[in-house]
Amino acid sequence: MITLEIARTHLLARPKQTVVAALGVTFGIGMFIFMISFMTGVNDLLEETTLTASPHIRIFNDIQARRTPITEEVYPEDFNVVHHVKPSPDLPNLRNSYRMVDLIRQDPRVLGVSPLLATQVFYLYGATPINGIIAGVDIMAEDKLFKLREKLTAGRLENLLVTGNGILMGAGLARKLDLQTDDNVTVTTPDGAQFTLKVAGIFRTGITQLDDTKSYATLATAQKILEKDSRYVTDINVKLNDLNAAKAVAAEYRRQFGYAAEDWETANATILLSFTLRNFITYAVVVTLLIVAGFGIYNILNMMIYEKMKDIAILKAMGFSAGDVLRVFLYQALFIGTLGGLSGMLLGLGLAWAVSQVPFHADAFINMDHLPVNFEPAHYGLAFGFGLVTTALAGYFPSRRAARVDPVEIIRGK
Repeated sequence: MITLEIARTHLLARPKQTVVAALGVTFGIGMFIFMISFMTGVNDLLEETTLTASPHIRIFNDIQARRTPITEEVYPEDFNVVHHVKPSPDLPNLRNSYRMVDLIRQDPRVLGVSPLLATQVFYLYGATPINGIIAGVDIMAEDKLFKLREKLTAGRLENLLVTGNGILMGAGLARKLDLQTDDNVTVTTPDGAQFTLKVAGIFRTGITQLDDTKSYATLATAQKILEKDSRYVTDINVKLNDLNAAKAVAAEYRRQFGYAAEDWETANATILLSFTLRNFITYAVVVTLLIVAGFGIYNILNMMIYEKMKDIAILKAMGFSAGDVLRVFLYQALFIGTLGGLSGMLLGLGLAWAVSQVPFHADAFINMDHLPVNFEPAHYGLAFGFGLVTTALAGYFPSRRAARVDPVEIIRGK
């Protein structure tokens, strides 16, 4: 095609100008890929840390305080005066909990299920009580749901099964109490009973609130501490094969079992909102980079067209249509966009890979040795497509102006 050949001639006639224009796209796309890879990598790490520590569905007995005195329910027509109404001593346990666990485990949508008995305690550090939580669990089922084995910094999960009155303690709590594995710690229950427990292991989730307060024990140990029978369970944690189905499945379990069932989206609504805002800011910043690069391409092509006005006049005088002139400069813009896009993807990949090799160790994340980077192929396709569209638009507007040039006025020097 003659228009394509003319476009190539224009590009080769001013190679420095062409290279500068392509470099604008290159750095725009390269920084787009680098920033989105790094920022989404950090976001994914934080999101994974939060969600791996949360069940997809939590089933529990949501006890509501009685608002209406029982006398008004029994004798609604009488005049009743009741002072200092106190709630009835309802127990927070789930009735037929193990039957519920068996039914949920048979659900093909379920990845894992773990019964839980949680209680607040005070850890005694000398004469100072430190508030915390002990979660009695089936430790192997809990590991399947929350990957506890990967979070251990000391000890083994199996130690909890063979150690009488053993606990796995959060790293922050162990630091506060100055405890190591095989050390003993005294805890006091809300009823005032005291027990001596042995630290069988130490874990770190990366969530300070959990690491500073939480410990795991077997269900039998937690039931012994609370002086409850072997069927006493307060919560059932469920993980699904598809976490996006949690809201619908939770509603189904509420109807089936008659207990509260909270899905992970409801439980982590505030955290998820912060992730959404952070991702929005990420995309806003990186898209701005490409738009700025697009304005640079526009200025370069605008200058190029201004310098080629006499050539454009000659082409139109020779019989080239306005559409032909438009295509000449659009081809140039698309070539610059393609060249800059391909080299920009390579630049972004190189920068992202280099950052991913930077050693980085944070105490909160025991499995992270390097900075988190997300090598998502969709980001590269998005960057190339956006860069190509941006340069096409940057080339279109000055090309349209050039296509409307009156060759007579240009040749006369007006």
